[in-house]
Amino acid sequence: MALFITCFNDTLFPQTGRAVVELLERLGCEVDFPLEQTCCGQMHVNSGYEDDARRLLERFPRVFEGAEAIVSPSASCVGLVRERIPAVADRVFELTEFLVDRLGVVDVGASFPHRVTLHPTCHSLRMLRVGDRPRRLLEAVRGIELVELDAAAECCGFGGTFAVKNADTSMAMLSDKLRHVLDTRAEVCTAADTSCLMHIGGALGRGRTGVRTMHIAEILAAQE
Repeated sequence: MALFITCFNDTLFPQTGRAVVELLERLGCEVDFPLEQTCCGQMHVNSGYEDDARRLLERFPRVFEGAEAIVSPSASCVGLVRERIPAVADRVFELTEFLVDRLGVVDVGASFPHRVTLHPTCHSLRMLRVGDRPRRLLEAVRGIELVELDAAAECCGFGGTFAVKNADTSMAMLSDKLRHVLDTRAEVCTAADTSCLMHIGGALGRGRTGVRTMHIAEILAAQE
């Protein structure tokens, strides 16, 4: 299988990629990392730059040619690839989909003795329809205390360039999400997209709440 890390993770959250590799190798996968990979074009598509996006979209199948499965720790990027690149649509998987559906595992051998709440991201819920896969994986982690997040399905307000173009609306949505996260008294807020976690985590950090954010791959790779 090939790892599609996404430009966002590669640039800002390299620990997520390392966790994915550690997790998949522990489960017996041979992980390839095509060095030629770049942005899939999601930011360009979302901002209306179709010509720039087209070059990236056309390049993607060439970069991942021959890969039996292409796995990514980003529901939003997987959603874009499936929607816009039919040639690889049936070979691209969000991480929790791959673990549960392709590998057939729920207990990945993780141990993480902390109080955790799960934010199900919009793309994972509405585009990929991953359902309860992330929750099932987290529930099998030894030592974890998984607490329900109120209004979990509500958007955190990130939405890529939406947070920039509609900052006031984005911050209002984020304020609601933060209130629900803090109400759980969780130590960690997790999700399947680091983009949402960056948005949530930035506000948690500025507020000195003591709550940290972690991609679900980091928890599933943990053996504390």
